Amino acid sequence: MESYFLDWANLLLRWVHVITAIAWIGSSFYFVFLDSSLTPPEDEDLKKQGVSGELWAVHGGGFYHPVKFAVSPPQLPKRLHWFFWESYSTWISGFALFTVSYLYSASTYLIDKSRMDWAPATAIVVALGFFVVFWLLYDAICRIFGQRKNGDAIVGALVLVLVCVASWLACHWFAGRAAFLLVGAMIATSMSANVFFWIIPGQRTVISQIKAGQPVDPIHGKRGKQRSVHNTYFTLPVLFAMLSNHYSFTWSHPQNWLVLILMMFAGAAIRQFFVMRHGYKLGRNGNPLPYALVGVAVIVGAIVWMRPAPVAAPVANAPVSGAASADKTGASGQNDFKAVQAVLEQRCYMCHGAAVQMKNLRLDSPDSVKQHAQAIYQQAVVQKLMPMNNATGITDAERALIGRWFEAGAPTGP
Repeated sequence: MESYFLDWANLLLRWVHVITAIAWIGSSFYFVFLDSSLTPPEDEDLKKQGVSGELWAVHGGGFYHPVKFAVSPPQLPKRLHWFFWESYSTWISGFALFTVSYLYSASTYLIDKSRMDWAPATAIVVALGFFVVFWLLYDAICRIFGQRKNGDAIVGALVLVLVCVASWLACHWFAGRAAFLLVGAMIATSMSANVFFWIIPGQRTVISQIKAGQPVDPIHGKRGKQRSVHNTYFTLPVLFAMLSNHYSFTWSHPQNWLVLILMMFAGAAIRQFFVMRHGYKLGRNGNPLPYALVGVAVIVGAIVWMRPAPVAAPVANAPVSGAASADKTGASGQNDFKAVQAVLEQRCYMCHGAAVQMKNLRLDSPDSVKQHAQAIYQQAVVQKLMPMNNATGITDAERALIGRWFEAGAPTGP
């Protein structure tokens, strides 16, 4: 029952997380587009009010005319919409999902003993430390260098180095899939922290100054905008890290840390193209196409570099390795279920047997194996996701054995 309820919690939290993330990313993308597409107002009344830019747009059968006040409007409206619940809800649901999926079962999903054989409590503390340490270092970089000459370039270079170091450490300390997700969650935490510690407080200060009749200090808007721009460049790298857990060829690669860095860099470069293309249409900057080409080139290069080496076809009569192979050396996997059953007993019963049924899956009976044959094939042979972190040491020959058995129709009879 515990596994059943955890699955429901995982599903519902993932659903909420995706919904809130769409709302947050959507609003972020929209306002980046809006800022890049604003043009100086033509109407004299708008100029007198202090409007710095305007945009005419058509959508859903209606016309929209948003305007932007560079520092503050002449007076505050009665109703002012704040964009912060999207960020906070995304982080809360994401952290809850990370807790249910990884921290709660740290020994299974977070720890890879071939990398670091530490206690679950230690692994959890170190994982959470990534969130805190990365934010503190990133925030310090922005404070120290953000307002200097060429500050944006300096901050970008230092943050890139920081992400590279964090990626290397995570991939050497934790299970591959958990490491990718941890780096993504680490960056996403800083994105939400930007909203919580800088963007929203700065906006509240501006509103307080307007209400008090004081001169509005433009530094608050500049700092908030700087952090908002950082967030938009973080978005595509974070999305890749989050989606990669479904594709084992990324995080199971021997140099998975480099795969993660390359793909996140490509995402940031492609995002730069989309940020600058609106200004390019208005003649404000050069053609940003080279950024997109660099991002695509990095992705293509990673695809070529990571391509699997040709593998010789497995020997039809390859024996099952280990103690479970006794008296099974003649099994071909095409018409003998006993050899497959021996592999399942040695490699899978620990989590899917009589004592434990993780994910409500039990594989110690022929009927159950027949029912879940496709899932076994997909998880163990195609994606090589199971056993988790290969904790039970399944071999390539045993995976091939299961593959031949499935392709022969997954027989479970004599």
